Amino acid sequence: MKFARAMFALTLTMLPLLASAQLKGSDRIVTQVPFEFVVANRTIPAGECVVQSASMNGKTMIIRNRAAKVSLFSMISAAEDSKTAGTYALVFHRYGDQYFLWGMRLDGTRTIYRLPESKAELELRAQNVPATEKILLASLQ
Repeated sequence: MKFARAMFALTLTMLPLLASAQLKGSDRIVTQVPFEFVVANRTIPAGECVVQSASMNGKTMIIRNRAAKVSLFSMISAAEDSKTAGTYALVFHRYGDQYFLWGMRLDGTRTIYRLPESKAELELRAQNVPATEKILLASLQ
């Protein structure tokens, strides 16, 4: 029984480390985003979007649109999905004509990296504005 408890505690401790290790600092997820979107209360114009890890612990991401000369850092949290992702993808929430980057999925894993909600998205949800999910396929570079 003590061994089972120790293994359970070790597993819970290691899961976040394993999830953050799935996206190496040198890996970049790239996609063409056809609309402007919000991350961390800042609007990113439409265009090529590059997302990559910005910290050794994998808890901070950098999101870039080089053509628009926009870069920003955002904290992320890893969560487990019920199914394995079949591709790399950025996931957006859409409220009317406004898009918010919600997270990203990694090919071959059940990990979803989630970004914190912006103030504008929180306000829209509080007003019960209906949201839809928009998934853009991305590639690893």
